[in-house]
Amino acid sequence: MAGKNILMIVGDFVEDYEAMVPYQMLTMVGHQVHTVCPGRKRGERVKTAIHDFEGDQTYTEKPGHLFKITADFDNIDETGCDALVLPGGRSPEYLRLNQRVLEIVRYFFRVNQPVAAICHGPQILAAAGVLEGRHCTAYFALHSEILRAGATWIEPAPQADNAHVDGNLVTAVAWSGHPEWMRKFLELLGSSIQP
Repeated sequence: MAGKNILMIVGDFVEDYEAMVPYQMLTMVGHQVHTVCPGRKRGERVKTAIHDFEGDQTYTEKPGHLFKITADFDNIDETGCDALVLPGGRSPEYLRLNQRVLEIVRYFFRVNQPVAAICHGPQILAAAGVLEGRHCTAYFALHSEILRAGATWIEPAPQADNAHVDGNLVTAVAWSGHPEWMRKFLELLGSSIQP
C-alpha cells in the first residue's frame, strides 16, 4: 500500500510520547507525517512534556524533548492530506482556541478522512463541534467535556490502554494505549502491521 500524507497538529508542551511515538511508528511503516504548529515554521521545534502516572491524584509532568516541526502551519493545505493526528498533553488546551486549527479538524470530518486523537486531543474535537452523536474516549478528566460536546463516553480501561473506533475517528485514553490506538488507526488508513 502506498504511504499516506498525515497531518499532525502539535504545540508547546504536547505530550512527548503522544507526539514522538506515533510520528515514529507512522513513518516507520512508510507514511509521511507533516507536523505543524500555529506560529511555527518548518525546522523550528516545540517543547514536549512527559506525563506519568505515579500514584498521585493526577499525572505528573516532566520536561520532555524538542519536537521538530516539518511544515509551515500558515501554508498547510489539509486537502492534500489523507488523515489527521491530534496528540494530547497541555497543547490542546490552547490549540482549540485557534480558528484555523478548528477549520482543519472540521475538514477531515466533512470529507470522512481518518482522525486519531489521544488523551487531551479530543478537547480540540469538542471545540470544533465534531463530536455530536459520536462515541469516543479520552483522558479521564475530559469525561464531562466529551459529554457536553454531545458524544457518548467510552469508559477507559483500568490501565488506560484501550482505543475506540467510531467511523473515521479513533480515540485513546493515554500513551499506554499506543499499541491499540495505532493499530486501529493503521486499519483506518488501509494498512496494518502483521505480527
